Amino acid sequence: MKIGTPLSKTATKVMLLGCGELGKEVIIALQRLGIEVVGVDRYEDAPGHQLAHRAYVIDMTNAAELKAIIEKEKPDLVVPEIEAIATDMLAEIEAEKLATIIPTARATQLTMNREGIRCLAAEELGLATSNYAFAESLNELKAAIDNGIGFPCIVKPVMSSSGKGQSTIHNADDIQVAWDYAISGARVAATRIIVEEKINFDYEITLLTVRALNASGEDHTYFCEPIGHIQQQGDYVESWQPQQMSAAALEKAQHIAKTVTDNLGGRGLFGVELFIKGDAVYFSEVSPRPHDTGMVTMMTQYQNEFELHARAILGLPVSTDLRSAGASAVIYGGIDKTGIAFENIEKALAIPQTDIRLFGKPEAFVKRRMGVALAYADSTDAARESAKKAATIVRTI
Repeated sequence: MKIGTPLSKTATKVMLLGCGELGKEVIIALQRLGIEVVGVDRYEDAPGHQLAHRAYVIDMTNAAELKAIIEKEKPDLVVPEIEAIATDMLAEIEAEKLATIIPTARATQLTMNREGIRCLAAEELGLATSNYAFAESLNELKAAIDNGIGFPCIVKPVMSSSGKGQSTIHNADDIQVAWDYAISGARVAATRIIVEEKINFDYEITLLTVRALNASGEDHTYFCEPIGHIQQQGDYVESWQPQQMSAAALEKAQHIAKTVTDNLGGRGLFGVELFIKGDAVYFSEVSPRPHDTGMVTMMTQYQNEFELHARAILGLPVSTDLRSAGASAVIYGGIDKTGIAFENIEKALAIPQTDIRLFGKPEAFVKRRMGVALAYADSTDAARESAKKAATIVRTI
């Protein structure tokens, strides 16, 4: 593996499609390795734009715009960091060998659409999942619930992220509201949703799974310690690592994660979401990129998830070793405002063994993630307490 000099003819160039808080950290990891980074997002001054060597604002769901920017920049690698991308164009770019798509164009196509990845996992790979159905109308949603999904159940757009459009239906009175919310929260204009049986799980985890080259130059699968997390309406609010689980459940979780990621192929880090009930493990979703719950690894691992992703896609060695137990907690905007300021940072950082990451987003919303508090401790319980305390001390004005 050779890495050139940024902004020169020898540069190794990576294009990030999506420059939010996760993309920003990937850019940092890539630049530390001497990579020239081009950042692309749908709005100006996204967090990653503030660091990239060059930044562009385009509609990434517009195939022509996407191809034009790739042809202009001629990156070695194209790294999708969000779901709202013209994935059919990525497949065309891969076929024409204009750039290497990370992890593969097929992986981005399948995981952008919940229907594609759920059908792959449950129907092709035979993995355990919740009962589910798809609906294109309110009547189809009602029929799916009546014909076996039952109450309570979860409704989501087939294409969305960060919990947008997701809600739980407890009885028939909730169906209309859930349908309307799902349609409004879709990444693209569509009227197709997935409705899932609500599993009464004990806890849920993200199993960060890395496909990278081993010492022999062969593809190998590495696992981080499981990350426990709490989500509200599908959006993560806190996470911790390691999540304690039985040896049998961990073995099943790793088997599911490897089965799915082997099928998707390519190299890089995948965030595999799983439900755990006793020793039973159910597949939920997978993201072929760093995961929001994995921000805890900035405190817990020698190589965090962003460094693992950067190393893996470049063909470099990786280590998933744990450094310490730790936790993360989200810092919300709290207000709808452009150009907010943060206060009480010094009070939050006065809590021993904590750290703060502020993302630098140009506009805040009440429930928009604007930062994250991190903590390490001898136990995840202690780390969670510190992280949550630090997150609540930080205020936006």
